[in-house]
Amino acid sequence: MQEAIEKLESTQRALREALERQDWEAIGELDSLCRQVVDDVMAQGGKGDPEVLERLGELLALYREVLEACEAEKQQVGSELRQLRQASAGARAYQDAE
Repeated sequence: MQEAIEKLESTQRALREALERQDWEAIGELDSLCRQVVDDVMAQGGKGDPEVLERLGELLALYREVLEACEAEKQQVGSELRQLRQASAGARAYQDAE
């Protein structure tokens, strides 16, 4: 069980580091890995282990942070896209006026 807990911890650390770097590709890959690690822990009977439950709670809190960061990034990209469309429309209008 200790090996499973260590995997949870290392995966969580990697996910936090990727979040801090805003490395969305790494976050996507680590999401798959996290799911596999959690499945492995559950298959090993970690459901009742207090340390496993604590680690899973920490991972859940980290996932909330990841979701909040993704939402903020989505809004920022959306805003940039709207600005780009407005600039493009303005450039077309200027070209048409010539």
